[in-house]
Amino acid sequence: MKKSYAVVDIETTGTDPKTDRIIQFGCALIEDGKIVTHFSTDINPDQHIPAQIQTLTGITNQRIKKAPYFEDVAQTITNLLADTVFVAHNIHFDYPFLSNELERCGMTPLTIPGIDTVELAQVFMPTSLSFRLKDLAQELHLKHENPHQADSDADVTAQLLLHLEAKIKELPIITLEKIITAADQMAYQTKAYLEECLTNMQADPKPLSKDLVIIHGLALRKKSVPLFAEIYFGKKAYPRSRKDKEKVYRGELDFRKEQARLMNLVYDFFNKKEDKNVLVEAATGIGKTLGYLLPLSYLATPEKPLVISTVSLLLQEQILKHDLPLINRLLDQPLQAVVMKSSRHYLDLDRFYQSFEKKSEQKQYTFYQMALLVWLTQTETGDFDELNMTSLKHPFWQEVAHLGVHTLNPNSPFYSADFIRHRQEKLAQSNLIITNHAYLAQEDQRKEPQLPKSPYLIIDEAHHLNHVLEKNSTQQFNFIVVQRMFNHLWDDQQFSVWQLLVQKDQQTQHMLEILQDVLQELNEDLIDFYQIFKAEFPAQEERLITKELIDQLSPAGEQLLKRVELLYQDALTLGDQLQAYFKLYKETFTIKEQAEWSELQALFDSLTQQKTAFETFSEKWEARYVHWFNASRKTFKVQDLEASMISETKWYERYQQILYLGGTLKIGGDRHYFAKRWGIPETALKIISSPYDYARQARVYLPTEGISIQTSSPDQYAQYVANVVHQMAKSQQRPILVLFTSHDILNRVYQRVRVPLLNEGRDLLAQGIGGSREKLLKRFLLSKDALLFGADSFWEGIDLPGDILQILIVTRLPFENPKRLQVKARNDFLAAAGINPFYQEAVPHASLRLRQALGRLIRSEEDKGVMLLLDQRFITAKYGEKLRKALPKELPIKQLPLAEILVETDQFLNSDKNEEN
Repeated sequence: MKKSYAVVDIETTGTDPKTDRIIQFGCALIEDGKIVTHFSTDINPDQHIPAQIQTLTGITNQRIKKAPYFEDVAQTITNLLADTVFVAHNIHFDYPFLSNELERCGMTPLTIPGIDTVELAQVFMPTSLSFRLKDLAQELHLKHENPHQADSDADVTAQLLLHLEAKIKELPIITLEKIITAADQMAYQTKAYLEECLTNMQADPKPLSKDLVIIHGLALRKKSVPLFAEIYFGKKAYPRSRKDKEKVYRGELDFRKEQARLMNLVYDFFNKKEDKNVLVEAATGIGKTLGYLLPLSYLATPEKPLVISTVSLLLQEQILKHDLPLINRLLDQPLQAVVMKSSRHYLDLDRFYQSFEKKSEQKQYTFYQMALLVWLTQTETGDFDELNMTSLKHPFWQEVAHLGVHTLNPNSPFYSADFIRHRQEKLAQSNLIITNHAYLAQEDQRKEPQLPKSPYLIIDEAHHLNHVLEKNSTQQFNFIVVQRMFNHLWDDQQFSVWQLLVQKDQQTQHMLEILQDVLQELNEDLIDFYQIFKAEFPAQEERLITKELIDQLSPAGEQLLKRVELLYQDALTLGDQLQAYFKLYKETFTIKEQAEWSELQALFDSLTQQKTAFETFSEKWEARYVHWFNASRKTFKVQDLEASMISETKWYERYQQILYLGGTLKIGGDRHYFAKRWGIPETALKIISSPYDYARQARVYLPTEGISIQTSSPDQYAQYVANVVHQMAKSQQRPILVLFTSHDILNRVYQRVRVPLLNEGRDLLAQGIGGSREKLLKRFLLSKDALLFGADSFWEGIDLPGDILQILIVTRLPFENPKRLQVKARNDFLAAAGINPFYQEAVPHASLRLRQALGRLIRSEEDKGVMLLLDQRFITAKYGEKLRKALPKELPIKQLPLAEILVETDQFLNSDKNEEN
């Protein structure tokens, strides 16, 4: 007898089955792979429906007055569900709630088997952005007319189940078998459902897809590396004129004057080879990426590739998946690209295979294992960023992340399929290399450079380079992390495991014993040193540490400091000797032994980083280095205040010419602000004029009711911001980006507006709450009227199309807090060099951030946008004029009561619609 699936959704007055009640029941029945019937009914809960639930579901108190009570339909529901398999999207809510209600009415509680489509989606749709029902429906183009109504939700969940079942049946049998071995902790009878799918697949086996290969029990997508072939003999003429460019565009691109000017500038710079460096400012939205890809396609080869560095992984992905396919449709000689990022972003197949030996009982761990088994049938890159994970901080990701090519065993069955080796093979055939500023900056710290020498380097989003170089230069020694590492070594008896690995050589066994003793001494000395340091230099939070202070360290502390440095050196010397054993015997290692050796390699990598950080803190005392101690986080930190001097970096000399491109490289009247900070002060800045009509396209408003930021308490200020945000949200059913300079104020405002906005049916996304920056941005892009609260990185480098974002609220002028230790230390350093820290650093930096914020709104000639600025200092302060001058001259700036701003905003943003009507 074939099974029937009852796909159920309920809407309720709340989440507590003891006190809350069902207000709507929906069910779609599936038989023989088809939805055969629907049943739904409103239910009178005999209690008030909260406003938030009414907004969410559209089910009002008035509507359910004439609906039946649950007692009236309980028998019908019992009969409907009899002999079925219960299916729900989050079965942990629907099943017990409904069962509780049936029992309350004197019926038998539910005992039928159940399946959860949330868990199925998490496993079998591993690259999805979100597993909320409405987001999955949107991704799969499923019909979902009334989200949060039981009938519509039940129907779309039924469609989702059918889609998931089809995906499961497309998988190789060996993959599903492996998934089932890790599926013990799936909800209710979801594992039994998968076993039934497997039985059906085994009864009618299908041949393995030609795109897949099975290696040592894992089904993997086959990888290919297209060979780069020169289509032209000699050099093809670059299309300089408008006519020639339009011929290349073939009607797929519109000719844009500013973009064409950028193309010619880029081509001439790299072709004439007159200067090493040039800065180019070009407005966001003119098509900068195509503006440099097209001219370089006439110059770049795998021997002399174009290296592009951009600010984030998200923008790397955008170039690869959006801009590159577009330009390759136009080119006879396509660009072949490879993305370069840290090895920890990639899966190590040996380590992943070994993870199944652990038999983990941690549910999330097993879910990641199952999802990756599915993903391996889809991915050619092994790049974790394809998975759109909220975070990669779970221990699982550290256990399976790649540690670099030098850790691989050539005799491993997975060696030929390794993802980093595949990337290196692509690198040899690519004339376009896409990397990020952090990866480029880390070239200075590598023994061997990972990026090739080249005549062509373009640093896109170059205005972020300072921040990235400074961040990359920051060394930190965290005693908590180090203690955790040592605890892991002793608790997991790692040395006993490693002793078995080196049993072929008695001398190496002795060496490992010595290493264990050295690390035990190091652990004890670090604990003692921290206690002495904390006692001699007490601090509640953070304090600067100077050479004079360190010189006052007690003899015991000084002795420990020297001992710690020597012990780190001894440990790493032993590590080098153990590596010799690995090179000698690695080809004899099993996969299990290889994974265990990788753990030892990871230990030495960690010890190397710790040694560098500890020595930097204790030895580098030139004026450019600022040292501080964070007592609450048990961390030493050192930052190089001249890290942005790129002319001093190792990688600078590896590129014959470098073009620095950004939307905001001129600060007020200063054309050399960035060039001076990069140590290339004579470099020219070329400016591509902006195509935007700011008088027509944009407005900046300041409410006259603004409060004094300096004299207000954090609570008063947060309440004011919350009121303005809520008023704007009620007035405009559009996405709104709210930018903060403080995470504390962001959280205070979030707590004040979360419930009111929820009651009005608005999504509220906030940095630090609900996922990574990339995840929040992708959810914001999917939404029609969400609010996104962001600080720090949200001011810059995010790409939100103008039709997505038309309203931006800036809560405070983007100055760094001068009381912060690092900011104060930088200001003192600048002052000592004869630079005014406020007018020559803080004001230009704030100007830059305001321009970047405005750039979020206007990214095409059709965009319209409003910036609401809640800081009166923009008008009243002496430096306000400098900030205003940094914005486009023709941009209208108005001070009005908030009520009038709301009216004008509505009229301004709807003016084009009104003209059309």
